[in-house]
Amino acid sequence: MVLHADLDSFYASVEQRDDPALRGRPVLVGGGVVLAASYEAKAFGVRTPMSLSQARALCPQAIVVPPRMSAYAAASKQVFAIFDDTTPIVEPLSIDEAFLDVDGLAKIRGGPVEIAQRLRSEVRERAGLPITVGVAGTKFLAKVASGVGKPDGLLVVPPGEELAFLHPLPVEKLWGVGPVTAAKLRARQIHTVGHVARIGEAALVAMLGPGAGRHLHALAHNRDPRRVRTGHRRGSIGAQCALGRRERPFTEVEATLAALVDRVTHRMRRAHRAGRTVTVRLRFGDFSRATRSRSLLKATMQTGAILRTAEELLREARPLIEERGLTLVGVAVSNLDGEGNVQLEFPFDNPGNDGLDAAVDRVRDRFGAGALRRADMIGRDLHPSVPILAD
Repeated sequence: MVLHADLDSFYASVEQRDDPALRGRPVLVGGGVVLAASYEAKAFGVRTPMSLSQARALCPQAIVVPPRMSAYAAASKQVFAIFDDTTPIVEPLSIDEAFLDVDGLAKIRGGPVEIAQRLRSEVRERAGLPITVGVAGTKFLAKVASGVGKPDGLLVVPPGEELAFLHPLPVEKLWGVGPVTAAKLRARQIHTVGHVARIGEAALVAMLGPGAGRHLHALAHNRDPRRVRTGHRRGSIGAQCALGRRERPFTEVEATLAALVDRVTHRMRRAHRAGRTVTVRLRFGDFSRATRSRSLLKATMQTGAILRTAEELLREARPLIEERGLTLVGVAVSNLDGEGNVQLEFPFDNPGNDGLDAAVDRVRDRFGAGALRRADMIGRDLHPSVPILAD
């Protein structure tokens, strides 16, 4: 049995924990957009990453608090220490959720349900936060169970009852089913996981393509052979910024992209990871999305090289941006190597120690990310960097 432990409305729960006056009241964490909403606010239809103006229209009595990323990072460390005390096999998914393998612990810690109950109690007592735990025989189903069990719940899917639990759920509960795929399925009167399970694999492949079709067919029958893994390094490093619905000049979008590249490459150098593929992600005013990617000839962690490629990709998408409007821009670097090894070229300078990058890194590490900023970002604020797991 696998446990999926997921903290409830993490940022908002930390704010309610630290300020008793916020408990039981609708809380929004964010600035221009909602980064987190308490369940009291979600009851009014508030969702992330909704604009703050939209959220206030839905819930006028909401209390807005600015994000405190250092507090969330500290709370995450507290909770993960409890996970590590529970089992040595923990696979983090983000700073507020993880899979836990509890096989083989029956003699020393009890069965999976008993372990899950104790885990929830310890997170509440030691970290002061609510957490929902799903218990099932596969990672996929454990994550679905925790989602259904929210907030502050424990949901166990007993062996032999997996499909009876899974099949009545909406198709959106399947990993990989976003709005576009859900619309394709619902257009064919496929509304539940059970409907997907009753369709042959060949029909799903014809409908959605080979990868998505086989993937959804397997999940609809609860076939998920993946084991809980530890020590897995991230496959990409990225950052994004919601821009809101206000029309912005293209120069402002370019400035935001450059600031995001600064953030990403700083993280790459701290993790000693060089990458070869640069991807720019865009979300338009009509909620459609687009990605543009380009692979470099050699891996790099230099800000200048990655920024030049990202800017070229952004300029190629400029006609779409001007036609549809832009509400989000992001950049990511993938095809990361393991230890920051970069093929040297003449002259044999170490590209990981570029003079300007190294100097900027030292200043920001010592005085904070806001100590140095690009001139075109003066007077403009990038959303604070979201706490992430160590690489």
